[in-house]
Amino acid sequence: MKKLTKKYAAALQNVEKGKLYTVKEASELVKKTSTTKFDSTVEISFNLNLDTKQPDQQLRGTLTLPYGNGKTKKVLAITASKVEEAKAAGADYAGGVELLEKIQKENWFDFDVIVATPDMMGQLGRMGRVLGPKGLMPNPKSGTVSPDIATAVKEIKNGKLAYRVDKDGNLHLSVARVSFDSEKIAANLQTVIDTIVRIKPSSVKGNYINTIVVHTTMGPAIKLAIN
Repeated sequence: MKKLTKKYAAALQNVEKGKLYTVKEASELVKKTSTTKFDSTVEISFNLNLDTKQPDQQLRGTLTLPYGNGKTKKVLAITASKVEEAKAAGADYAGGVELLEKIQKENWFDFDVIVATPDMMGQLGRMGRVLGPKGLMPNPKSGTVSPDIATAVKEIKNGKLAYRVDKDGNLHLSVARVSFDSEKIAANLQTVIDTIVRIKPSSVKGNYINTIVVHTTMGPAIKLAIN
């Protein structure tokens, strides 16, 4: 059994075993249970009762947190004709085929998200083996393929997050920083929970959400009550 660090053991004492916390309580508790010297990330994790072999239960999409999550993402915009629009909207890099070649030839990945105009998806599709495993392939469902590339870039820069459930029905998102006010953490957490509840597939029978857990980087898990 792995030995707990003193900081983790001390933080764990603040979490009542077996208790299910409200969003407000958890938002205050994550600030108390952070064990790092740096500004830790606050994360929320769901385990959902889904059969991900069914197409309608492969949940994925986007949401925008009211206060962002404290992370600034580097955006690569792939477009043939709207390079200046993308740059003006805040894209860190913008261009066409030459940037795709840079990825292939130089193994260049100095970005977090790729957005693209629809006319570039043919070239991007041929790079599925490179981009797919890294979760970088643009997709209309996540809002990363759009003829209005400027808006797509702005939304990501303003805190728009993509979510996707894994094959076991787990979903994880970074929602805030420990330095955020507890009220802002609560608002972001509630936005995520409301979104997940809203997108429940109609084909799911019985229980939908098995567990919801909130925690900080290297901090103890805080279980949320499921309404």
